Amino acid sequence: MNFPPLPASIEAALAERGYASATQVQAEVMQAQAAGRDLVVSAQTGSGKTIAFGLAMAQELLADSDTIPFAESPLALIIAPTRELALQVSRELAWLYGKAGGRIATCVGGMNPQQERKALRSGATIVVGTPGRLRDHLERGALDLSALKAVVLDEADEMLDMGFREELEEILDATPESRRTL
Repeated sequence: MNFPPLPASIEAALAERGYASATQVQAEVMQAQAAGRDLVVSAQTGSGKTIAFGLAMAQELLADSDTIPFAESPLALIIAPTRELALQVSRELAWLYGKAGGRIATCVGGMNPQQERKALRSGATIVVGTPGRLRDHLERGALDLSALKAVVLDEADEMLDMGFREELEEILDATPESRRTL
């Protein structure tokens, strides 16, 4: 496999999906000088951005382990502008982090918010959602962002164009300053 060294669980997931080498955007986010830094990534649709940010946050989520430790509160938050994109991101991260024990909760409009709250309470380590639904869970006390290690603003420009600035600011204000932003 033509990837930089990764935890065995992530390497196994990539191999199982037939990933032999990193795409350009994936290789860039895994460069030594990118490690631990906030990053702005711009690449075309289909270039592997979702897996790129999944790989980029592996260090924060796994540290020196091969598995994600059980967490009372989420360790990573991915915010997407639409329900469809959030569901797609959840599916990708589910297989990428499945062998590492990643537990993913998806919070989007049109789904049952009570089931989402149950998933959040049951130890979700990665939360993926849309700005409005995430803000709703935050305001109701169902989403605790105090332990967050990484935040991904997927298609940030699109979310701002759609008028989600207020929601994004409220969500980001509830996260630790020490978190990594992608």
